[in-house]
Amino acid sequence: MYIEKQFSVFMVNKPGVFAQILSAFAKAKLNITALTVMDSVEHGVMRIVPGNAKKMRDVLSGTNMQFSETDVLCVILPNKSGAFATVTEKLATSHINIAYAYCTSGAKGGKTTAVLKVADVKKAIKVLKNHVDANPAKKKAAKTTRRSPGTKR
Repeated sequence: MYIEKQFSVFMVNKPGVFAQILSAFAKAKLNITALTVMDSVEHGVMRIVPGNAKKMRDVLSGTNMQFSETDVLCVILPNKSGAFATVTEKLATSHINIAYAYCTSGAKGGKTTAVLKVADVKKAIKVLKNHVDANPAKKKAAKTTRRSPGTKR
């Protein structure tokens, strides 16, 4: 888990604007960790966590689009049912408000990243770190069966 810069980009709600900004990211070879877009009648808001905040700031400054920055909490989760619920329940128990959240999509059996905008990022990290330390993940020992060449399953 780590703190990362998230950029909120305010885009005019018309065809091509989203493509234009994503093309600018691609041209700058800017990797994206997480992204979500919400719309309203007049504009869309893209929230994006980049791989490189300085580079993102430079690219956005060149697009003449209004944007803001904020710190968010990024939590690496197993891509399985209930993983995100466990994190949000632990924060709720500690009275840490979540203003909004979104997740990256993860490959089956892989990892996913949860992005949370919380009232107190440092307290959230402490709460979740203590939770993780108190309940270490149980790793199942993988059984390996060796077979001799030529044997069939």
